[in-house]
Amino acid sequence: MIIGGRSYRIDKVGQIGAALFAILFSLPLGAVAVEDPLTTMKIGRAPSGTGAALFNLQALDGGTIQLKDLAGKIVVLNFWATWCGPCKEEMPAFERLRQKLDSTRVVLLTVTADRQREGIKHFMSNLDVRLPVLFDEDQEVSHAYMVRALPTTVIIDGKGTVVGRAVGPRECDAPEAVRLMQQLAEGRE
Repeated sequence: MIIGGRSYRIDKVGQIGAALFAILFSLPLGAVAVEDPLTTMKIGRAPSGTGAALFNLQALDGGTIQLKDLAGKIVVLNFWATWCGPCKEEMPAFERLRQKLDSTRVVLLTVTADRQREGIKHFMSNLDVRLPVLFDEDQEVSHAYMVRALPTTVIIDGKGTVVGRAVGPRECDAPEAVRLMQQLAEGRE
């Protein structure tokens, strides 16, 4: 390396340090590296412009929910089953997350292929969870969202675009998760 006309020999550690120095000082003044909130929650970012698959599913309470009716809101779909141990662990955290968010801006929905309605009522009651349960008995919605393992969570922005997806349980009521949902609801992430 040549500095000020003098030649210096740099070992491997020195090369790494020099590279870090160059990276750090090449940032504009005042720039701060900001971590992606999806990465913090270990949620994979969907390719830009990935449209959410529309659905019309029957709910446990007897009504139906259509994605198009939720336009303008952040929608979090959690695909789960009563026989799934990690789903059972994660479900109470989803309920706590629901309680921390503005329901006029963020909607949390659970989607199951289970058919035993009484078993599902018992499951949700035992966990003290009041999240809406939607039935995907033919698994068309699960296939449309490429659900291959449970639990799988898909986040859709207010424009109907898939923002990200997580496979496996998450600490979904963690402060980072609440902050992420609030940022999405405010139109920033």
